[in-house]
Amino acid sequence: MSPNSHTSVFPAPTGPTAMVFGAGVLPPGLWFDEHEHPQHQIAWATQGVITVETPGGRWVLPPTRALWIPGGVRHRTGTYEGAHMSGIYLEPDRTPVVFPAPTMLRVTALLHELFGHLTAVTTPDTQRRHAETVIFDLLEPVDVIPIGARLPEDPRARRVADALIADPADQRTLAELAADAAASPRTLARAFLAETGITFGHWRTQIRLAASLPLLADGLPVSRIAARVGYATPSAYVAAFRREVGIPPGRYFAR
Repeated sequence: MSPNSHTSVFPAPTGPTAMVFGAGVLPPGLWFDEHEHPQHQIAWATQGVITVETPGGRWVLPPTRALWIPGGVRHRTGTYEGAHMSGIYLEPDRTPVVFPAPTMLRVTALLHELFGHLTAVTTPDTQRRHAETVIFDLLEPVDVIPIGARLPEDPRARRVADALIADPADQRTLAELAADAAASPRTLARAFLAETGITFGHWRTQIRLAASLPLLADGLPVSRIAARVGYATPSAYVAAFRREVGIPPGRYFAR
């Protein structure tokens, strides 16, 4: 498997029950191409951290979190450090619980065990149907704001965006970045606002916070995270996170 390739590690969603599971080991840096399917999906990692990008935001998922992806929603899934991922597909006409938009779910210890039970190839269909009923009763949304921002399509703005995504700690100003992109700062500012819906400064904050989420999910201390994503002090990072998300970073993945 290579980065940015859509390798089929999950079986096609078919079967006699409402939920169909597939599991696979994703190596570091692998991303599936953007795609959609008619089934609802619950994206979840038994180990490691996965990231799901949808038109509405960017979701980072440690094993204590999963993401409900409604059928028909385009999305892109991957991992930076590697993960064990489960693809949980749900037939819409046999699914009693529906979230109309991508929704983060809390994975409790009980739900973790039930997901594992359903993933096992040895689980009979009768047990699977009983377990599915329990799982639907346990799906609990987590009220969090997705973090991230769209990428601009203008080639000059995209060059700047790619550089900052590759190194969110890059401290260059828009004027300094504009020189490398062979564009004026005003042109870049207009491009970011027109194509991402937010100002360049707001876009940069969102990208930095998005880059911090996998580190946060891995349990790194805030002091190390802040420096790695471009904040001079931990307090500056915490203040930016709270301002954008409404809660401090320590509560984003809290049980």
